[in-house]
Amino acid sequence: MRQIEGLLARVEAAKVETLVITVDTPVAGNRENNIRAGFSTPLRPSAALAWQGITHPRWLLGTFIRTVVRHGIPHFENAYAHRGTPIVSRNVQRDFSDRAHFTWDHLATIRRRWKGQLVVKGILTAEDARLAQQHGVDGIVVSNHGGRQLDGVIAAMRALPEVVEAVPQLPVMLDSGVRRGTDVIKALALGARCVFIGRPFAYAAAVGSRQGVAHGINLMQAEISRDLAMLGIPRATDVDAQCIYRPPPH
Repeated sequence: MRQIEGLLARVEAAKVETLVITVDTPVAGNRENNIRAGFSTPLRPSAALAWQGITHPRWLLGTFIRTVVRHGIPHFENAYAHRGTPIVSRNVQRDFSDRAHFTWDHLATIRRRWKGQLVVKGILTAEDARLAQQHGVDGIVVSNHGGRQLDGVIAAMRALPEVVEAVPQLPVMLDSGVRRGTDVIKALALGARCVFIGRPFAYAAAVGSRQGVAHGINLMQAEISRDLAMLGIPRATDVDAQCIYRPPPH
């Protein structure tokens, strides 16, 4: 609980108004795509990594070298109340794998301590949604962490209607697997109050920095606007269950 108290004090000092607790990452998943791509935690210097830096001089000089000169080797800053371990430290995996003990009792303690809005992210069942409501959360994000955690887990979109039905008094949001404007509209039609998009904008940031993200946002806005027009719906707030076709029961 000392770590939780320290983190809460840190986010309060940063004037955060809404605290989001992610509950589906007690331990790191077996992310084989990261291994195939050569990504590792901790960061391990290699010839391939050096080649990537040399062949991307703008990033090497403008981001990496500038960061090291100003601040030293980057650390994982957001894990604890104190400064986290360096990205090359052997302790990274150990420090990131000590959350398996997190329980509903911890969430209850956080709710008593935290005076702002509290949202739980990573809910995929009606049972957990009701438990979250009983513990006083102000909102729920239906999420499977982009499919990067439990192998074979249900898609967030499939879990969404069950969660919405279980806690009609709470705003239910969604992320995971949102790639197109039609994905956003489907989630809204199934009861989501808000839809989050992560990985596409991360890709855009990696390729084009701030301009890349702005371009990605423009593309998504254009898709949603075009799709709404094709459905004959003037505004996204007008999307409802009538937009979803459900085959009649046999």
